[in-house]
Amino acid sequence: MSSAALFSDRPSARRPGSDARSARPKNRHSVRSSSRPRGPPSESNAPQSEEEPFPDDEVVGSRGTTNRPRNPMDRAVPRVVDTTGELLGQRFEDFLETFIEQPNSSEMRSSGEPTSDKYYIAQIHGLRIYNLSTLYVDYQHMSQVQEGALNDAIVQQYYRFSPFMTRALHNLIAKYEPRYFKEHRQPTASSQQTSNATITAASESDLPDERTTNQQTDKLFTIAFYNLPLVSRVRHLRTSSIGQLLSISGTVTRTSEVRPELSLATFTCEACRTVIANVEQTFRYTEPTQCPNLTCGNRQGWRLDIRQSTFVDWQKVRIQENSSEIPTGSMPRTMDVILRGEIVDRAKAGEKCIFTGTLIVVPDVSQLGLPGVRPEATRDNRNAPRGGDVGGSGVSGLKALGVRDLTYRLAFLACMVTPDTSTSGSAASQQLNGSASNILSSLNQTAPLESDDGDRAQDAFLASLTNAEIDDLRKMVHSDHIYSRLVNSLAPMVYGHEIVKKGLLLQLMGGVHKVTPEGMQLRGDLNICIVGDPSTSKSQFLKYICSFLPRAVYTSGKASSAAGLTAAVIKDEETGEFTIEAGALMLADNGICAIDEFDKMDISDQVAIHEAMEQQTISIAKAGIQATLNARTSILAAANPVGGRYNRKTTLRANINMSAPIMSRFDLFFVILDECNENVDRHLAQHIVNIHRLRDDAIAPEFSTEQLQRYIKFARTFKPEFTPEARELLVEKYKELRADDAQGGIGRNSYRITVRQLESMIRLSEAIAKANCVEEVTPNFVREAFNLLRQSIISVEKDDVEVDDEEDEVNDTAAEAGSSRDADGDANMNDGEDDNARDNRDGAAGQASALASSRPRTKITHDKYMSIMNMLARRVNDDETTSGEGVEQEELIIWYLEQKEDEIDTEEELAQERELVRKVIKRMVKDNIFMQIRGEGLVEEGASSSQAAEKTVYVLHPNCAIEEM
Repeated sequence: MSSAALFSDRPSARRPGSDARSARPKNRHSVRSSSRPRGPPSESNAPQSEEEPFPDDEVVGSRGTTNRPRNPMDRAVPRVVDTTGELLGQRFEDFLETFIEQPNSSEMRSSGEPTSDKYYIAQIHGLRIYNLSTLYVDYQHMSQVQEGALNDAIVQQYYRFSPFMTRALHNLIAKYEPRYFKEHRQPTASSQQTSNATITAASESDLPDERTTNQQTDKLFTIAFYNLPLVSRVRHLRTSSIGQLLSISGTVTRTSEVRPELSLATFTCEACRTVIANVEQTFRYTEPTQCPNLTCGNRQGWRLDIRQSTFVDWQKVRIQENSSEIPTGSMPRTMDVILRGEIVDRAKAGEKCIFTGTLIVVPDVSQLGLPGVRPEATRDNRNAPRGGDVGGSGVSGLKALGVRDLTYRLAFLACMVTPDTSTSGSAASQQLNGSASNILSSLNQTAPLESDDGDRAQDAFLASLTNAEIDDLRKMVHSDHIYSRLVNSLAPMVYGHEIVKKGLLLQLMGGVHKVTPEGMQLRGDLNICIVGDPSTSKSQFLKYICSFLPRAVYTSGKASSAAGLTAAVIKDEETGEFTIEAGALMLADNGICAIDEFDKMDISDQVAIHEAMEQQTISIAKAGIQATLNARTSILAAANPVGGRYNRKTTLRANINMSAPIMSRFDLFFVILDECNENVDRHLAQHIVNIHRLRDDAIAPEFSTEQLQRYIKFARTFKPEFTPEARELLVEKYKELRADDAQGGIGRNSYRITVRQLESMIRLSEAIAKANCVEEVTPNFVREAFNLLRQSIISVEKDDVEVDDEEDEVNDTAAEAGSSRDADGDANMNDGEDDNARDNRDGAAGQASALASSRPRTKITHDKYMSIMNMLARRVNDDETTSGEGVEQEELIIWYLEQKEDEIDTEEELAQERELVRKVIKRMVKDNIFMQIRGEGLVEEGASSSQAAEKTVYVLHPNCAIEEM
């Protein structure tokens, strides 16, 4: 029957042959479901009154009212009424109708809210305004009335009383919003509502024959509870909790697609075309037991009339225990959660959520589909001894234990999903303070704040706050030096490291996402890499960020594979199709993915996140699935230097085991060095001792974690733009960075400056503007971003260069030693060398080398050596290209001194500089940059130094790469 026919008085609603005996199957079932008032799952849920017979039972025809069945057992069985349920439904209806929220003194109602003081009546009006079908009931409100008796009953037997509460809701909607209720008339709602709901009866008698226009998508009005005081863990759910109202907390790992679920089915009998409307579907496909037409008696042949049936949205979500709740040595437990109606698609993969609802038992499909032996309920008869097998074969396996059926598992039927904003380790908090006017946005159930329109996002966010929170936020936004105060409140357990905290704050803020007219995405997320010595609290920063942000995923480099970071293709156990399982980067979408031990990752796995870091997508082509998935995530990586400690004498690239492409994708590198400093060490030691002694009392940050989270959420709604002055300054600063990079030669900076560093500066400037909650990026913000970028590009410290030539030193010192011996009166040696002469010469050489080692060496800084070398090489190269000949030594020295004329004041300095440049030239010859030529060939080995100095010409060595100078 149609839903309109339920309420109709037309005799033509049934076939002439169906008399009162048609009530037989109906009543047979209603005995069985005595605890549930919704009537049988087999047939129409039309009201069944004991006082009067059905008006359409009195059908005139060949088998009219006179032909009553003679069998006394066929008489109609009186319906069993659940008096407790009826009473509870009445109490619940009174509570909804009369509850008035006591506004806090700090929260006076704003003028825009509805004037009705009755909280839930205002919400019922809101249902019509926003075209919704779910009433959200705060558990704390229920505990304030009737000394919590209503609470206890609902919590203990939620599944039993749920239909009565739904009926109470129907009565109220019919009373206060009759038109809206009539448009979506509930097939399960009783047509004779409670005596006071007279409007309903009137509204239904207006249109007795008319079917609702949208039968297939009729709204099923439901009730959702939130703010339960106790949040259970997935691990603690037992069968004793089945049917009770409870909240569980978990991390969503997988969500199914949203499908239509058959809620109330309308069947047509294949034999006699009788229509049976509104057969309630329990967790499986439920057909009527018997055709109501007595002449038919059909039990098998039914056709589902899809157009007259009601469907409801359905989604299955897989949740996993929160990482902080897993006991030692245990695997995380998972559970399936079933969502229906308006709460589908509220839980996204990777989010921590609190689900409120009840535990149910469902058949375990994965067990039934296992290959091999099908687990059935069979009695084991094989234990009887047979033949030579005396005593039986013994018990073999679990299946042999008799009739126990283990093909069921627990699932969770949720009526409400709320985000779990608590940090890890603390108790799950869901103290949601909803306003009756816009309950959805105030319960954090709306779209994410990263919408296109910044103003709309700000309004939506402010609508979800209480007045006290808005005042607190306003004070923070309008206070002075908010940027530095936010930095000091971030990660208070970690002492010092202001620069790293600045970078982390800007990463939490993020830049502005942009889309070009061609549809190209420009990322706004910042990627940061922290490189440092052991015990410099790198992992502490990562752990703090993961506990601070609701969407943050922590992984370790060595223990993560490419598929685990991006996405894996797995086979679904129920459908058998291949589906995509989200990896860490997808789970951290619109959040931060923290990767520890980044340097220990395999190179092949590092390559997998190239695309995610710049294009912010993950492309997959395997197992017949071609997909491009979003991974709009910031990456926070921590890496140890090669060899344990950071070596300041080599480049950053040589210190960490990373490829150049992945290094250029990081916006900021922070190098934390563990340097000894008595003052810092003393303060750090005091800080750590105090934390161990006093725990949380040791630190007193200015802003609490909740205040920071609120401020950052608000600041992220801004979309700052550059002023013209800031744009010009950006270009200047970028040119300055590039000039430094070009000047210092190869490897002077820790890594090459590319266009990506310019984009990094833009993102950092925008993030600083967001942190200050302003709409414009000023030149000051650009300077701050430039300084941050400069600090992350650590200049490489080189050893000082020794420019003394060993041969020179030995010759000079030998000459000095020889002259001193002559002065002592030793005889000169004659041509024929004897033993004494040889001894004397060896002694002189030994003395010379000893003197050379004791004499101070000439050392200059690496920078100075490089600048002199570059000048001389350029000069020789110019001469070679123009005249084709080299430059003589004296000419080269004089040219250099002319270039340095302004810097030399005294003759003494001139002599020192002259000697220095002569030694540098010698060193350049030794380093294969210059080549000495005299006449046609190289300078002969035995030639005296004076001869060489007169006639030596310097040309560039063939192996010298002048382009890189």
